[in-house]
Amino acid sequence: MTKMKRIGFVDYKLENFHANVFLKNFRGPLVARGYTVAGAYSLDAQDGQAWCAKNNVAWFPSADALNEHVDCYAVLAPGNPETHLELCKKVFPSGKATYVDKTFAPSLEIAKEIFALADECKVKVQTTSALRYTDVQKKVAEIGGENLKHMIAWGCGSSFDEYAIHPVEMVVSCMGPGATRVMRRGVAAYSQLLIDFTGERTAVVNVYVPGETPFAAALTTEKTTQYLQVNLDTLFSNMAAAILDFFDAPKSLIDRNESLMVRRILDAAADARALHEWVPLGA
Repeated sequence: MTKMKRIGFVDYKLENFHANVFLKNFRGPLVARGYTVAGAYSLDAQDGQAWCAKNNVAWFPSADALNEHVDCYAVLAPGNPETHLELCKKVFPSGKATYVDKTFAPSLEIAKEIFALADECKVKVQTTSALRYTDVQKKVAEIGGENLKHMIAWGCGSSFDEYAIHPVEMVVSCMGPGATRVMRRGVAAYSQLLIDFTGERTAVVNVYVPGETPFAAALTTEKTTQYLQVNLDTLFSNMAAAILDFFDAPKSLIDRNESLMVRRILDAAADARALHEWVPLGA
């Protein structure tokens, strides 16, 4: 029998949607891929111990203790990106492949610091939102990304700070890391980002906090515009499968420049200048 490859969950509070849905997929529809969640550690020990007991996952009181029992890591804390650098510092020295959940970092500066630490520790690292793995990207691959002239993306969530990454990830994963400048309209319940790309390409990102706006995109080529709504039923099974693809691969499957561009756009959107003028996206 093939030996199962062991994933370690590292988190701030393990009782969250991503920990639950990834565990469910690894144990369920993806079990034939040969991975198991062999243990977990979280900064909030009480929460972590309760989650592990409920889900029959081994709890470890430290990342060092967990390291002896795993082959790769998933740094989660999807709602607390401010903890990602601290968590990465605990696991990167092991040299084991590490997936870091969305949002990768609370700022571009810290995102660069995490990548630099990964390079120093010679760790294979990857990060993304689940909105990279949808029918939108499949359609772009079908029509050819070079033919995409304009894109509109829609997303919702409890706050702009936590959920804007999803439609921004959709846009960057389809149009690449060549965004050059950003403007923003609206800072309350309804926000819209205007994004210019190289090659006279453009994008609009709509983030609507209230209501139930579906995740969707409109793709424009020289010939036509196509609207696609994201299938939420397969979103996280696709995401979980992509994490295993990353663990199986010899290197990261996502261009780091795209991950950094997502953060650049989010930082620019938070800049007060963006409400009145274009904010350039420098290197």
